[in-house]
Amino acid sequence: MQSIPVDTARLGVLRCAIAPEAKISNPETQEVKKDRDGNPVFTVAVTVRQDRRRISVIEIAVTGEPKGIEEGQIVKVTGLTAFMWAMGDRHGVSFRADAITPVHGGGAAHGKGGGA
Repeated sequence: MQSIPVDTARLGVLRCAIAPEAKISNPETQEVKKDRDGNPVFTVAVTVRQDRRRISVIEIAVTGEPKGIEEGQIVKVTGLTAFMWAMGDRHGVSFRADAITPVHGGGAAHGKGGGA
C-alpha cells in the first residue's frame, strides 16, 4: 500500500461534514476497529474546497475520538496521509490523520452541512 503525505495548507478550508463516529470493523458484532496499539479508530467526514472549485468530501480515520468537533465546524487536520489500496477488482484512496481538532472562531455559523 502506497502512502502519500498530504499538504493540508493547499486544501483550502476543511469543514466537518459528519461528526466523529467509531469505525466499525465487524458490522454483526458492532466491534470498533482498533489500531495496532489497541486504541479505537474514529472517522470524520471532512469537506475540502480549493479556490472556488467543487466541494469534495473525504473520510479521515484517526486514532482516538476527536473532541469538540461538530458538523459544519472548520477543523485542522494534522499529519494527513493518503493511502492507495486495491482488493481484487476494487481500488481507491483512504485517508488517515494524526489528529483532527476544531478551529476556534471558525464554528458552524451557517448551520449544519453547509458548503465550505
